[in-house]
Amino acid sequence: MASFNTFFIFSLAFFLIASPFIQVARCQSDSDEGTTTEDASDIGIVGDDVQDFDGIGTFSSAPGIDTISVFPNNIAKLVKAGEETELLVGLKNYGESSLNVVAIKASIHLPVDHRLLVQNLTAQVFNNGSVPASAQATFPYIFAVSKFLQPGSFDLVGTILYEIDEHPYQSTFFNGTIEVVESVGFLSIESVFLVTLGVALLVLLGLWIHGQVQNLSKKSKRAPKVEVGTRSTDASTDEWLQGTAYTQSLSSKSKKKK
Repeated sequence: MASFNTFFIFSLAFFLIASPFIQVARCQSDSDEGTTTEDASDIGIVGDDVQDFDGIGTFSSAPGIDTISVFPNNIAKLVKAGEETELLVGLKNYGESSLNVVAIKASIHLPVDHRLLVQNLTAQVFNNGSVPASAQATFPYIFAVSKFLQPGSFDLVGTILYEIDEHPYQSTFFNGTIEVVESVGFLSIESVFLVTLGVALLVLLGLWIHGQVQNLSKKSKRAPKVEVGTRSTDASTDEWLQGTAYTQSLSSKSKKKK
């Protein structure tokens, strides 16, 4: 009997992380420090890639500028490959002059070496990003990593570009690790493969069981054994042998016995 090996393959990971992190106030005054908050709805988002910000070089950070960033309801910093992810950038102007936010850009790097660039993300441009002195504002940055990017840990470097008195500056608002995960759709490639493999195994198992049942039925239908005792010669069946050497030998044997 041929041996049959059954393989069980089951690999499914669910990522379910939904916890509130930080609520960013957009229209709340700070009476203790005498600061005001700009409404992010008035920042006037222009669009993506209006200007190539990758080749303009780097600038220093202006004094009196603080930045903070947060992934809304995403404390684990999970980024689904190929899907949009929102990142809120908070900027506070402690200086004496107003500033104008020009754009937000970001890039993906390998954690082992930031010189190894993985992907330049889309730049978000603003046409009305003015932040007065002693004020703060929140700017949304929506990005998407490549859908072909393999799941794993990567470093995200985010930079906000702004102008003060027509002088360009930039500040890094995020420089840390994010976790890129596969986008789970209705049917992923792995799911299709597992389902196909499972169906194939069930078909092979059914064929093997069918063969075993047929073998058992054949064995049960063997012909019954017939016991053979002393052979008696029927005269009617030996009539056609009369007069032959066979009948003569039989008659001679019977005479000798007498």
